[in-house]
Amino acid sequence: MAVIYVARSAALTKWASDVGQGKHTYKLGVADDAADAKAAADAGWGGETDWKLVQSQEVEGLDEEQALARLGRREKTIDPTYYPRLKGAAGIFRIALTNVQNSLLVAKAMTADEPLVEVKVKPKDIADYMIRNAIA
Repeated sequence: MAVIYVARSAALTKWASDVGQGKHTYKLGVADDAADAKAAADAGWGGETDWKLVQSQEVEGLDEEQALARLGRREKTIDPTYYPRLKGAAGIFRIALTNVQNSLLVAKAMTADEPLVEVKVKPKDIADYMIRNAIA
């Protein structure tokens, strides 16, 4: 069974912020199993080796091309041909924090128990949002 994962690099996030892409940059990918996802994160992308897996989930019948296309409908991908620093690494996304906040607010509104308050977004929330939109 395939594993969809979201990874984050502090060094690439700093670079993306410096070039105007914002500080919420994450890598989405699909691997054969959890060990392959961990090995890919350890090898790194975009010339950085400090990638950490934020979230992963087992999925059935999904390949990386489909997942990137589905998430690409909602979020902006950073073009690896435009930025030579990325060295051809596909699947690096610039996440709009307002989209994640809106998603979390709607989820809270659907449950009657929780009051609607300002949502503080964490990296795990962003990863859940990315995986949810890449699967659907």
